[in-house]
Amino acid sequence: MQRVTLVVWSDYLCPWCYNASVRLHRVEQEFAPQLRVEWRSYLLRPNPGHTRDAARFRAYTRSWRRPAAEPDGGTFSEWSGDAPPPSHSVPAHRVAKAAAQVSDGAFRRMHDRLLRAYFSENRDISDDVTLRGLWLEVGLSPADFERREEPLILEHILGEHAAALEAGATGVPAVQLVGNDAVIVGAQPLELYRRWITRSLERGT
Repeated sequence: MQRVTLVVWSDYLCPWCYNASVRLHRVEQEFAPQLRVEWRSYLLRPNPGHTRDAARFRAYTRSWRRPAAEPDGGTFSEWSGDAPPPSHSVPAHRVAKAAAQVSDGAFRRMHDRLLRAYFSENRDISDDVTLRGLWLEVGLSPADFERREEPLILEHILGEHAAALEAGATGVPAVQLVGNDAVIVGAQPLELYRRWITRSLERGT
């Protein structure tokens, strides 16, 4: 049976990555078991830096209206309430990688939960208490949550980000078909993903 693998670089603070995730998950289900999607880390905010102004951040989230208006995407809610904006990208990626060490299914649940928590529920996914709560919500062991602090996980995240830059990923989401050097940047329409996979399977590449 012919199979194809997509490598997808993504960041949990990227609204367009949320749309791409929803669409690619749907395509993965439609083409299973011939399609595998491998999610890799890209860091839009690699370091905490200075604390972001809450009012300016709430104004920024109004830009989520654009991805929210697209079909076949995620559910977005402009930021409200008292939760501060996430400080940086790394904590969410640490938790996702820790879940991946448990199982592919655990990663999928955690991946989806992180995106929904941030974009739909206005939760700070750089906050350790919030992340622990999300971890438990998707049915993972409290003991396994400690894996997120393993040095190898951070090395893995940074290595994936470096590989994205080397591959020519100038932004996210960035998708590359294994065996093809081209990197497609941006959340593509659902139908385009379908056509891409169909043609790849037909060509055997």
